[in-house]
Amino acid sequence: MSDAERPATSLTIEQRLQIRQGAERLTQYFAGVLNAETIERCMTDSLDQLAQTARLPNWLPLLAERFAKERLRALVRLEAGASVTTPAVLFLCVHNAGRSQMAAGWLRHLAGQQVDVFSGGSEPAEALNQGAVAAMAEVGIDIAFELPQPWADEIVRAADVVVTMGCGDACPLFPGKRYVDWELDDPAGKDIEHIRPIRDEIARRVRTLMTELDVQAIVR
Repeated sequence: MSDAERPATSLTIEQRLQIRQGAERLTQYFAGVLNAETIERCMTDSLDQLAQTARLPNWLPLLAERFAKERLRALVRLEAGASVTTPAVLFLCVHNAGRSQMAAGWLRHLAGQQVDVFSGGSEPAEALNQGAVAAMAEVGIDIAFELPQPWADEIVRAADVVVTMGCGDACPLFPGKRYVDWELDDPAGKDIEHIRPIRDEIARRVRTLMTELDVQAIVR
């Protein structure tokens, strides 16, 4: 990306290099599907959005790359239209650090490539809830390397089901979209003993959702 395309934020030389490398990785990942201009534009816009809200500016290049990748995945679904047969589910909560990340982890674990899984938050936290990470690790699901991120219009429009978890009026509402609201305790501030029941309830609801989507679990 040129200097003019970069957001008006203070970036180090190393961060500029990381952003360029991230755009190159995305170009390779979406080769033959999306052109380089679309990818760079999405990367720049994602960087712009995150630069205004990111609480960990040192992680900005990685956050922008991951956010852009999710948006581009959604864009591919939107452009493919009716030819897409794999359902997509978006999990939304406030901080994208506990409930929505656990739900996304469960669905990826149980459904594999049968479902496109997205997650986001209305006010993304700095990092994942470490109690949630530990609770998921107990059942063999690693979410430690996930990063809280905001939701984006493309992702909401691409989702077949939007599962909300306490984000209230901040959750995006699109006409004709299927919304499911899960009332769940927030794991924030709780120890692992109190997070385990939340984890298990999320697993139960994810399995029910899979049944509704006619998706078979690949693991028990």
